[in-house]
Amino acid sequence: MSLAKSKPLFAHPTDYEDDFAAWAFEQAELLRLKRFSELDLANLVEEVESMGNEQRHALESSYRVLIFHLLKWQFQPKRRSRSWLLTITRERENIRRREKRNPSLYAKADEIAADIYPAARKEAAIETGLATATFPTECPYSLIELRDQEFLPG
Repeated sequence: MSLAKSKPLFAHPTDYEDDFAAWAFEQAELLRLKRFSELDLANLVEEVESMGNEQRHALESSYRVLIFHLLKWQFQPKRRSRSWLLTITRERENIRRREKRNPSLYAKADEIAADIYPAARKEAAIETGLATATFPTECPYSLIELRDQEFLPG
């Protein structure tokens, strides 16, 4: 058995900055082959963290859009539309699927809803033309209501 170091898998590894897609596929192949010494660890760690952050950001976005539409639904009943209802339904399904795939985010949903509520409130004020003070200062909907496909305020 030879103690010589094995030849690098890629003669010219792709630089992270030059071609992200090629770099990612190369890193995946190196992981698959357990060639850990050839990995671009600094950038790989950053990308894995980024993937987790993207999941949270997507969930925050769905909660923000959902709450924004529920506020409009509640405070502008004469303007209700199928489009609003479709958005509410779609975002609840997005939330359900994302939380199912990410139990750690499901457990943080209270925190997420509270964090994004001020933005949803501000957007509702801008969209409706109503004063920001019209809307509650804290989210008026429980997580059960936010996740309930049948719940509509007012």
